[in-house]
Amino acid sequence: MLEPVNGARAAAVLILFGEGPEGPDVLLTERAATLAAHAGQPAFPGGRIDPEDDGPVGAALREAWEEAGVEPSGVDVLTSLPELYLSRSRHRVTPVAAWWREPSDIAPGHPGEVATVARVPIAELVDPANRLTVRHPSGLTLGPAFRVREMLVWGFTAGLLIQVLDAGGWNRPWNVDHVEDLPSEVLNLAARE
Repeated sequence: MLEPVNGARAAAVLILFGEGPEGPDVLLTERAATLAAHAGQPAFPGGRIDPEDDGPVGAALREAWEEAGVEPSGVDVLTSLPELYLSRSRHRVTPVAAWWREPSDIAPGHPGEVATVARVPIAELVDPANRLTVRHPSGLTLGPAFRVREMLVWGFTAGLLIQVLDAGGWNRPWNVDHVEDLPSEVLNLAARE
């Protein structure tokens, strides 16, 4: 495991579970294609920890409010998970798991930051038909991915989702030999970082 470099920025994401119309779900956003970093990528709501946030929990709740309209008073924080280091973006990310006790209406926050907000049913995430492995056109395997709600969820978010699904006992076997190249539009957005 890589150790954070000096100057790595602290960040937090909110893994928000709820009981939606289609059963248990988790909230995902899709970042705007115009952003300089992680453009067009599905993600958990989150971002840098500001001094006034009072740590990762405060940052995760603030970002979920700003990005998706999640009312913090309706969220029960369950735990903060161990910090993860993303070497490419030089961020130390603390995942915060929470239960959406009183769901609020959601919609993309600032249009320059968030393109889509979706409550994705756990059943869709674990459906083997929605699972695949993505690779770079050079042949380098990038890891597991999900096709859900018109989003291709890959990278850090997919890896974290798999850990959460495993920990919850939800994960199901899927065809790991189903491999697709990362679409060129996704690859082009990712290359801008």
